[in-house]
Amino acid sequence: ILGFEEATCPMSFELTAEHEALRSVVREFAAQEIAPHVEEWDRAHHFPVEIVRRMGELGLIGAIFDEEYGGGGGDFTSLCVAIEEIGRVDQSMGITLEAAVGLGINPIAEFGSAEQKRQWLPDLVTGKNLAAFGLTEPGGGSDAQGATRTRADLDGGEWVINGSKAFITNSGTPITSVITITALTGPDEISSILVPAGTPGLTVEPAYDKLGWHASDTHGLVFEDVRVPESNLLGERGRGFHQFLATLDDGRIAIAALAVGLIQACLDLSSEYAVEREAFGRPIGSNQGIAFKLADLDVALEAARLLTYRAAARKDSGRPIKQAAARAKLFATEAAVTATRVLTQVMGGYGFIEAGPAARLYRDAKILEIGEGTSEIQRLIIARGLGLPVR
Repeated sequence: ILGFEEATCPMSFELTAEHEALRSVVREFAAQEIAPHVEEWDRAHHFPVEIVRRMGELGLIGAIFDEEYGGGGGDFTSLCVAIEEIGRVDQSMGITLEAAVGLGINPIAEFGSAEQKRQWLPDLVTGKNLAAFGLTEPGGGSDAQGATRTRADLDGGEWVINGSKAFITNSGTPITSVITITALTGPDEISSILVPAGTPGLTVEPAYDKLGWHASDTHGLVFEDVRVPESNLLGERGRGFHQFLATLDDGRIAIAALAVGLIQACLDLSSEYAVEREAFGRPIGSNQGIAFKLADLDVALEAARLLTYRAAARKDSGRPIKQAAARAKLFATEAAVTATRVLTQVMGGYGFIEAGPAARLYRDAKILEIGEGTSEIQRLIIARGLGLPVR
């Protein structure tokens, strides 16, 4: 019966008291320690290392990881709550948290050997250091598997790596300690390898001058005869691409949470402005042309939030998440882009000025539809889940 599998899942749920308590803590932290500096960081393209360390001290980076390594042993939903609240104030710090956990730590925690976990996780989980995830290559785009050109050849017990990566988050910060990359280790064989920061032959290119996420760290990487021990292989040889696909499923839910934070910020700002701003002798929010836009935005926010936390709940309960993650990311990120258009339209000329938050949110939103799988890729995944023979 179509939909039977979905019908066996809870159709509604509430966050626990612990989740809501976490939300309050993160919201206060974001309001007090991030919000006063957001515009300055955005203008200066400044990556605030001290805030990353504070997120580590608060347990946000290590929330979902084992207590053995300094983590909180919490669930994935807790991470989504934290990302939503940070992203509500600053998308740059929201993606920094998301990438630190989902792309940086998660591959090592999921696929690393006991020795690799002991070596890397304690400082990563506590926010002392950051890790990065090197999958995308120049010209690769969504065809990450077919476009892999970076090679790693064994030579005397060492991997010798040559190639390049593009658009890698958290890869060039002062506290980046390790980068997990995919590389060809044989014909049609992609493996994952840990490359410590500062390894000879690894060049971190200048930071990109991006449209948005100005306070987020993003670089291209070049590998020229980079040598690392054979033991730096992460998981099984030849399973690298499969490992990264699993990592991306988790990341898509987290990106959806980041988008939910942005939608909430747009709704808050739009509603406040619509009450305060007067035209023709009354608040502009009394006009249906404005009020209906915000009503629609409220519905989109609730739908995005429910899709996101339903997907997170599926992960926490051990259910398959590929379809749920794709739905959440597709809807939430596209709704986020729409939300910034609504905010800018409601604020009129003031929404077009860089001095306010609307322009920053507008710039930050677009990448949500692209990173960790474009909207087109999410539609492809969903269509295949319907049994359609789409390619």
